[in-house]
Amino acid sequence: MTTSKTSADSASQATTPPASFEAAVAELEALVDVMDSQNTGLDQLLTDYKRGAFLVKYCRDRLAVVRSEVAQIENDLLRDTQEGEQ
Repeated sequence: MTTSKTSADSASQATTPPASFEAAVAELEALVDVMDSQNTGLDQLLTDYKRGAFLVKYCRDRLAVVRSEVAQIENDLLRDTQEGEQ
């Protein structure tokens, strides 16, 4: 029973969103340092890899949202400028 609870805790922890983009990047850097140390067991490496993959996806998704918002702001500014010239 402890094993299933530990697995559930690990799965839950692996998909817990970070507080911010910057927190995700910092956590990724820490995970890489730990994984590079080669002092980690295979099961922990897998857990860390899953967490890292989740964080990479989180960062990519967040960047996509920000890029979209920036593009919208630029389009609005361009439209406002073009309307002002008429």
